[in-house]
Amino acid sequence: MRFLPLLFPLALFSYTLASQQHTNNWAVLVCSSRYWFNYRHMANALGMYRTVKRLGIPDSNIILMLADDAACNDRNKFSGSVYANPGRHLDLYGDNIEVDYRGYEVTVENFLRLLTGRLEDSVPRSKRLLTDSNSNIFIYLTGHGGNEFLKFQDNEEVSAHDIADAFHQMYQGGRYKEIFFMVDTCQANSMYSKFYSPNILATGSSVVGENSYSHENDYDIGVAVIDSYTHYILEYMEKVNKTSRLTMADLFTSYDVPKIGSHPGVRSDLFSRPLGPQHPMASYGRGHGWKVEGEWTGREQEPYKRDREALITDFFGGVVSVDVEGECESDDFSYRPASEEISKPSPPSFNPSLSSHPKSSSRSYFDSFPFLRASLAFFLLGLLFAFAFGGRISRR
Repeated sequence: MRFLPLLFPLALFSYTLASQQHTNNWAVLVCSSRYWFNYRHMANALGMYRTVKRLGIPDSNIILMLADDAACNDRNKFSGSVYANPGRHLDLYGDNIEVDYRGYEVTVENFLRLLTGRLEDSVPRSKRLLTDSNSNIFIYLTGHGGNEFLKFQDNEEVSAHDIADAFHQMYQGGRYKEIFFMVDTCQANSMYSKFYSPNILATGSSVVGENSYSHENDYDIGVAVIDSYTHYILEYMEKVNKTSRLTMADLFTSYDVPKIGSHPGVRSDLFSRPLGPQHPMASYGRGHGWKVEGEWTGREQEPYKRDREALITDFFGGVVSVDVEGECESDDFSYRPASEEISKPSPPSFNPSLSSHPKSSSRSYFDSFPFLRASLAFFLLGLLFAFAFGGRISRR
């Protein structure tokens, strides 16, 4: 009985080790538009696809929904390629793309069935979101939308209620541990306003009543080639590698309203972990006039959350590493604006006080080996039983 005072702290430590563990990362990337004039939406999705692959999520854990009618369009002067800037430094299409839902398969029904797992038996494994209660999922949507809806191929709409209910079905079915939801469309922040399930972190490109704008035109291609919000996200992500310790707070505080042209939003009230280490994100959305209604839900909760802070690689990175053909960790030219094509651009500014490791560093043993964390947790639980019942059995 003399060991009883140790039971509670050991149990708490064991629970903490087990609760931090997630064993697999997935990405669902959806371009809900089609037609040549929506070229930029396809580039948005393909840019995210390249980023999550570069950071280690394998194709087997990526679901890409894309109309796929830009690369080989008759009006594409650069046939078989999709670019995200006028300099055309990096082909986002190439030979290493796996589109899972193509053309008219990109529907609201297929999207919701994919999330909830309600697919026909004939659907192949490559088109299934095979997640479980230890899965972190990054979900990215881009296209045309409005207040609480996103259009799918100018034919139908998915509502904020639809996605919220799908996420709740996923929660009830044990299909995720945490979800990071990102959307780039007009009035994007309304798309996560109806969420009510736990452990969901969300961000969007614009508040209600506000448009989301394109970033650059390519006059040889003849259309806008990327949206502003996604451009700056991808530009920031070029500084992240597979072992980065940058947090979600670092990502969100990189938002620069005057550059983006709209007011991005964050919703963190459903998310249990802090976005950064003991930081209320006071400098979020730096730039003049960013304090607008609907920009951040859950801001007041951040100083009181206690747990391991959420890292960018908790969602964008891969638990299982994968080598990407043509990968270059220092590819800082990939999303370079046309005005910066000659001189090397400065890296996106960020607040180093948000992270104890503002630059990339090696993970700890516990972060790198989830099996070790789980084994230690079970070992400690075994000690608890030994302390609690061992003395009683020996006296009999």
